[in-house]
Amino acid sequence: MEPFDAVVIGSGVNGLVAAAELGLAGWRVAIIERNENLGGFIASGERTLPGYEHDIYSSWHPLFVSGGAYAAIGDKLHAHGLEYRNTDAALTGSVARDLTSVAYRDPQRTAEGFAEAHDQDAYVAMLDEMGARSGTVFGALGSDLRSKKTLAKLGFDALRKQKLDGVEMLARDALTSGRSFTRARFNGTEADQIWAPWLLHAGMSPDNASGGMMIPVLAATMHGFGLPIVAGGAGNFVAAFESLFAELGVTVMTGRTAESITVADQQATGVVTDKGLVSARHAVLASVTPQALYGTLLSDVPPRIQREAQQYRYGRAAIQIHVALDRPLKFADERLSDVPLVHVSDGSASTGIACAQADAGLLPTEPTIVVGRQQILDPDRVPEGKGALWLQLQEAPWQPRGDAGGTIDVDGTWSQETTAAYVDRVLNRLEEHAPGLTSTILKIDTITPPELAAANPNAVKGDPYSGSSELDQNLLWRPLPHASHQTHVPRVWHVGASTHPGAGLNGGSGHLVAQILIKKNLSGVKK
Repeated sequence: MEPFDAVVIGSGVNGLVAAAELGLAGWRVAIIERNENLGGFIASGERTLPGYEHDIYSSWHPLFVSGGAYAAIGDKLHAHGLEYRNTDAALTGSVARDLTSVAYRDPQRTAEGFAEAHDQDAYVAMLDEMGARSGTVFGALGSDLRSKKTLAKLGFDALRKQKLDGVEMLARDALTSGRSFTRARFNGTEADQIWAPWLLHAGMSPDNASGGMMIPVLAATMHGFGLPIVAGGAGNFVAAFESLFAELGVTVMTGRTAESITVADQQATGVVTDKGLVSARHAVLASVTPQALYGTLLSDVPPRIQREAQQYRYGRAAIQIHVALDRPLKFADERLSDVPLVHVSDGSASTGIACAQADAGLLPTEPTIVVGRQQILDPDRVPEGKGALWLQLQEAPWQPRGDAGGTIDVDGTWSQETTAAYVDRVLNRLEEHAPGLTSTILKIDTITPPELAAANPNAVKGDPYSGSSELDQNLLWRPLPHASHQTHVPRVWHVGASTHPGAGLNGGSGHLVAQILIKKNLSGVKK
């Protein structure tokens, strides 16, 4: 087979984005995927009963539609069938005992729901401050931080726009946990209750450093872009890419496992798969974990990088629960009736405890429950008059060695008995806020941490975010202190959730690397 200009290993969002952008630039591209279908953790299907279309893994796309990848290829994807459903009103909320907080697309309406006038003003001030910082923050999240030129430009622009004091305060917030940030800014609990659980979606806990920067980022992004979901199911997102690939001539190779990257004259020349060699003239992009790249795909890795890759840490595991209901879920608090995504959490307090318990290998007593009701935005996902739940638990131990509640027997595995008992705990906790829930359940489908890991090799130990996002593994130090997107082997590039800008369905690393390669014009395409 004639060599491709670029070979992409892995078809999660970063692999899809990179292949699409390079293809649009005239590159001859091949994408290699171990599974039979493209998409990684982007899929949908009737996991419970006929007529109930569930987003199987990821679902919400605010980070994608607000990012550079969407700006580059969004129009093309829409031309190939991508449609979004979004909210203009209720956005997200959290509920706990005698405590409910709701965020709306309108920041002012959100602030008006806070009990104290001080907190109302503080919330608006937080978003205004984020607006002033946006160039620096989103510039950092969308740039190669290992580039001295990029760092110099970001630093100069930050000093020019925010002055020294503003830059210092931004750095302080970047070192602050989410819990400390909301405690310092607000007297009441509403802002913390709404946004601290969202840190879980960035692979963090309320007590991790940089949460003080991420809470305003998450709030500003969702106020600005909402909570879009793909019309008809997340699988249609992948289908739009597949249609675009067909137009661009991108070669899709599913059911193939990448075994090694070939190197000649000290630069990459292709990828050996279980079905033969796929040659690359200019680039190999690997959307894999650091251990997979530096421990399996590449040989002759410098000892320091090899050691750092071995020390790369994974975060808490996750559990996905899909539920078919005989009627739509009804929260006791009517303020949540039209909120598409609700956390069962009181904020940093209960979420922080659950994170600590999971980190200790225990089943949390009161897990944070992510309650997604996609049918609020996309009613055709369920039969008329019915309901469905997309439940996510992001505070799970990989190998449960105890139960913090003391009522569930564990043997170090996610046995059927342990899983069923824990799912009952979750549903009973949700029923405290949605009376009658369990009597309406028609069918439950659960994906345990081992099943997540089996579905996606990047979800090591059931971590859907492909690595802890604590500060020492974030920003400048993601994936490793001495490795970045451009590896020590010329023409080999590292992308995916293990790399900067990290977790979340954003396509950031795939977009970033694709744009670097396109600017080099290595394919010889005339500009």
